Amino acid sequence: MKFILKGVLILLCFGYINVIESSRVLELSDRFLDVRKDGQWLVMFYAPWCAHCKRLEPIWAHVAQALHNTNIRVGRVDCTRFTGMATEFGIAGFPTILFLKGDAQHTFKGDRTKEEIVNFAVRLSGPPVQQLTKLESLETVQLTKPLFFLYIGEMIGNLWDAYLSIAEILQPHAFFYSVSTKLVDHHTHPVVAVYKEDEYYFFADSENFENIDSGQLNSSLYQWINTERFSTFPKVTRGNIHQIMMTNKYLVLAIVEENKLQEISPDMLEFRDMVESVIRKNRDKFHKYFQFGWIGSPELANSIAMSVLPLPHLLVINSTTNHHHIPEEEPRQMTIASVTAFLERIHNQSAPAYGGNTLVVRMYRTYFEARTSLAEMWQGNPVLTAVLFGLPLGFLSLICYSICCADIMDADEEEEDITHEKKE
Repeated sequence: MKFILKGVLILLCFGYINVIESSRVLELSDRFLDVRKDGQWLVMFYAPWCAHCKRLEPIWAHVAQALHNTNIRVGRVDCTRFTGMATEFGIAGFPTILFLKGDAQHTFKGDRTKEEIVNFAVRLSGPPVQQLTKLESLETVQLTKPLFFLYIGEMIGNLWDAYLSIAEILQPHAFFYSVSTKLVDHHTHPVVAVYKEDEYYFFADSENFENIDSGQLNSSLYQWINTERFSTFPKVTRGNIHQIMMTNKYLVLAIVEENKLQEISPDMLEFRDMVESVIRKNRDKFHKYFQFGWIGSPELANSIAMSVLPLPHLLVINSTTNHHHIPEEEPRQMTIASVTAFLERIHNQSAPAYGGNTLVVRMYRTYFEARTSLAEMWQGNPVLTAVLFGLPLGFLSLICYSICCADIMDADEEEEDITHEKKE
């Protein structure tokens, strides 16, 4: 800790950074490039005019406060002042959050909440697999981490090698730990487990890993970890939907609407709970093929379905083909039995499928999103929308009119010249 404080004081003296008033955030300049490999940095690249950046500012201050007693320094860069920094780090949009550790550079792609950003930084600050040497440490992890992976056994052999290599890949997205069999005496051989919803679920091939080819073991373990790194019924947002789609499962979404206080009306809450109970009661039947979740933003679901869905609703997405399924019956009237039957038809490929990933579908989705965005702009501020789109259309109309009028006038002059020649 003393070393970190000393390093920050040196940077302040040489003008590399400035501390933002009433905040733990460090304002970085282009001279940050000289010290970027020293220590660990969590940096936000922003532009003052960016609305998303402004919404992130208070959250970023809380992130800096939460990481203040760690060895992670939190800063930000104004890319309108230091354009070279944006070029150096390959910044393509605002805001962009990077974690820098030596030569390594990781981009944050999750939801911009304090919890998500802090967990992202904490995961990357340590080794890919953190070793727990005390039973008390494991109990603390269980209390503080709602979901994590655990290797139980000696850190040798094919299973450990596969676990370590996968942890290095998925470190930005999940917590990985290891303990000795001496601490957990329920297992006499190495196993891999995931802890979520206060329960352990084990990798099925752990017992037979010695009889499996190392390449096959690595592939099956990666697939299992990749699908288990989400809770049973998570909230699906624009920030995590792409990661959830990487499970290659069917994504079952209960679509409801949250207000500004993230509250849900009783009837929609009842529908969401009913959909959740399907996977809770039939985990062994559906978990292998379906990832359940819920959406509180109907706009995201409408963009996927390319239509305005009534609320509440049920939407199932095939993450490998981008096709989607919608129940034929009224969602409000659906029961656990009807949802179960609907999912069975999807798994048997007997349910109607819509959408996909063809060129025509992509073009229509672009059109639908553009039309929806324009409608939202008009509802929010019709005057501004009229100015933004009216002025360019007005100028374009004036240019077209000028071009057409110029052709007509030139034609009239040519006709007059021909008339004069004939008279002479």
